[in-house]
Amino acid sequence: MHALRTPDERFLDLPAYPYAPRYVQDLAGFEDLRMHYLDEGKRDAAHTFLCLHGQPTWSYLYRKMIPVFAGAGERVVAPDLFGFGRSDKPADEGFYTFSRHRDALVALIERLDLGNITLVCQDWGGLLGLTLPMDMPQRFTRLLIMNTALGTGDMPLTEGFVAWRAWCNKNPDMDVAKLMARSCPHLSPAECQAYAAPYPGASYKAGVRQFPNLVPDRPDAGGAEISRRARGWWQSEWKGRTFMAIGMKDPVLGPPVMHALRKLIRGCPAPYEHTEAGHFLQEWGEDIAQRALRAFI
Repeated sequence: MHALRTPDERFLDLPAYPYAPRYVQDLAGFEDLRMHYLDEGKRDAAHTFLCLHGQPTWSYLYRKMIPVFAGAGERVVAPDLFGFGRSDKPADEGFYTFSRHRDALVALIERLDLGNITLVCQDWGGLLGLTLPMDMPQRFTRLLIMNTALGTGDMPLTEGFVAWRAWCNKNPDMDVAKLMARSCPHLSPAECQAYAAPYPGASYKAGVRQFPNLVPDRPDAGGAEISRRARGWWQSEWKGRTFMAIGMKDPVLGPPVMHALRKLIRGCPAPYEHTEAGHFLQEWGEDIAQRALRAFI
């Protein structure tokens, strides 16, 4: 398999991202690819916060939340999905499927033998991550969920998402830094450029291009059946603690989507609504992480 690997120098001196890279290259079923992840805090912590990013971001998205969780004595693991961040980027767009990315996350959890997991998810981190606990319920104990959805394929896609997918397909060489600046105007130019660090050119963006087209939009789409199964599990079987935060300025996965999702999660309390935050809620992450920790006490 031909995969691109972003040069290390692209990641030098990124703002507020002092974390040492860690790699695994023996994931079951992915032995020819290298996955990057962060592993911060105490290895013997009571809880492990598994932080899953979406499109077009990477683990840099969690730089404001990691210090809060680690500072509370917990372990934080934040992987980069294949095609994103410091992980390898297969050039063939056909590589990118719902099941393949889910399988990679399952393999990583098993490879690192993670337990007492607090699933932290947003965007694709939720579409994929929310399908995991039902198949390994003994590993998951809590949920911190932000602006995401279950891709069940039996509900109409929102107008906001359809517009986003169309825009992505018209812009195959997406300017990631410009997108982040527009979505999070409080970011510095250097922070916006950090989001673009993994992508020196269009050839590195196969995953960025493909992910919007992977959202299940019909019942037989890839990932739809397992997402429907997950929906039933969250409604009837979930016994853990949940903290939901909503970025109220998100036109794609904002309040209507999240309030509907809340009804599908057993025991989910009233969400924290952040009036200034948009889709990339982690950019207001210190506040959200602190609130989540208090809620979990």
